Amino acid sequence: MNLDKETLKKIRGLILFTALLVVALVNYDTLFRAAGFCLNIAFPFILGGGIAFLLNAVTTFFEVHLFGNRYMKDRKISGKIARPVSLIISILVIFGVVFLVMFVVVPQLGDTVMGLGKTIANFIPQVETWLNELSKDNEMMNTISRELQIDWDRVINSVVDFVQTGASNLLSSTYGIVKSLVSAVSNFVIGFVFACYVVLQKEKLKRQAQKACMALLPVKYAGRVQRIFSLTYRTFLNFFAGQCVEAMILGLMFFIAMNIFGFPYAILVAVLIAFTALIPIFGAFIGCFVGAFLILMVNPMQALGFIIMFLILQQIEGNFIYPHVVGNSVGLPSMWVLMAVTLGGSLMGIVGMLIFIPIVSILYTLFREFVNNRLARKKEQAEGEGV
Repeated sequence: MNLDKETLKKIRGLILFTALLVVALVNYDTLFRAAGFCLNIAFPFILGGGIAFLLNAVTTFFEVHLFGNRYMKDRKISGKIARPVSLIISILVIFGVVFLVMFVVVPQLGDTVMGLGKTIANFIPQVETWLNELSKDNEMMNTISRELQIDWDRVINSVVDFVQTGASNLLSSTYGIVKSLVSAVSNFVIGFVFACYVVLQKEKLKRQAQKACMALLPVKYAGRVQRIFSLTYRTFLNFFAGQCVEAMILGLMFFIAMNIFGFPYAILVAVLIAFTALIPIFGAFIGCFVGAFLILMVNPMQALGFIIMFLILQQIEGNFIYPHVVGNSVGLPSMWVLMAVTLGGSLMGIVGMLIFIPIVSILYTLFREFVNNRLARKKEQAEGEGV
């Protein structure tokens, strides 16, 4: 049997791939350690890529709305200053929001949490009084109360021992905490600087990536890979932008409604619901559960009213606000959204819930296009054969 050079080349490549696969399977533990080491080194730049993604969205917004034409090619001076000025404004806006949260919202949340301890301390005697009144004329409750004897001294001693053990463990791990904090700060600084460079030179980086893609991949695959990256960027951008705007609107709605009806912990619950609303489907209900529990400590009837208010606002948000703010930005049916959230939460927790919706949306879009193209080709083939 005669084998040409192209066939021999494919056979050699297949043998090499098989050998590498066998070596990787035999030494999988070493491979995992090497991958973890490389990931640890590259983590600041991966973090910088994520920061650049968010920072670029805000910078592009200011470029469009402050300087008109996106890149200002017709005016050289404006074109040179548009990107740096927009980037500086974006950084100031982002740090301004962080400053507002850290120095305005957080102190109020701290006061709320401190007051919550006193509320719980006052709530426990009320519960005891309510239980005593309930069991006054109830023989079964009286029997349970007599049989249930609680040794409060033992309970207090257990709590004190737990606090002392926790304090000693905390002191012993201070070095590890400081080391982790320094590492996190350094990674963030490196990632942030890297993100600024990426945003300032994104057109140049895009051209270089396109050239590398055309040089390394066959022509028929290069365009497809570039289109997939473009689809990925648009899907993630639309999803996160829509989720953030929708969460802020929902949190503001709760803050206004809770102040109108006189519910306690308005700031705490509104901020909590705004953050948890970033998690699709389940997030707002987590905020509702915590908010209802906090209000229950103060007034059980208000807790019931809060749940009713939550259901009403959730219907308004789901039927009117969400379709207009987020809409069909990810192009994913509700059934697949539920599957993506469940799968992402099982694999990666809260982060998985956030990123799996756009990931599944991209896979859904690509698979739908693949199926439609195959059906179109089969239809053309059938028409050509006269079927």
